[in-house]
Amino acid sequence: MTETILDHSLITQKYFFPRRDKLENPFWVDCGDVKLSCYYHRHAPTSKTVIFYHGNGEVVSDYLELFVPIFNEMGFNLLLAEYRGYGMSSGVPALRAMLDDVEKTIQAVGVPHEKLILFGRSIGSLYAIHGVHLFPRIAGLIIESGIAVLLERLLMRLRPEEIGVTLDRMERAVDLDFNNREKLAGYKGSTLVIHARHDSLVHYSHGKKIYEWAPEPKKLELFEKGDHNDIMVENVREYFQAIYAFISGLG
Repeated sequence: MTETILDHSLITQKYFFPRRDKLENPFWVDCGDVKLSCYYHRHAPTSKTVIFYHGNGEVVSDYLELFVPIFNEMGFNLLLAEYRGYGMSSGVPALRAMLDDVEKTIQAVGVPHEKLILFGRSIGSLYAIHGVHLFPRIAGLIIESGIAVLLERLLMRLRPEEIGVTLDRMERAVDLDFNNREKLAGYKGSTLVIHARHDSLVHYSHGKKIYEWAPEPKKLELFEKGDHNDIMVENVREYFQAIYAFISGLG
């Protein structure tokens, strides 16, 4: 694993909000130094599979009651991916180290890339985008309330000197591993970007940037109702209609 200032313990402390929670029948993903307590609902082997990377401060179990029955009704398989240090997973959160977990998570489902859709919400957008960078033939990418420019978010939580580096060095570290514009440039699949126009945590300009950077075909859904953490609840019908239409249109 590559050493980087982005895995500094102070960044972990100030940026992540992990929660521990029990999960019945977890689908364990072995990432070498950690094991992730994911949840895999596979009911239609020949259908498409969605891998969902949740937001900060959330855990897989938060999505069981809503996502599992809805994606089941849509006819799609669903893997709810957990992060290190969250839920029942071992280890501690670390920005860069968690990029390495993405490949293991995708490989664990054992599904051809043309039948995969990566779905990232909030901080999960960083890892979903990394996934299509690793595997550019993945069929679909869904980004909800996503983060386009990670450096902006980090500088809201800490100053570079707190971890003993200059701003320039922090910029270089982020650009090396989290340049979403470059990562999206080589993607060959379709993209759906969902954002609340009045998102008070991650401004909707982040969603617009991700949309602009994604190659065609792509679609942007800006919802007038809802904020960062209730966009789905406030727009539940339109939210899942957009997702169903997007995945169904992938062929």
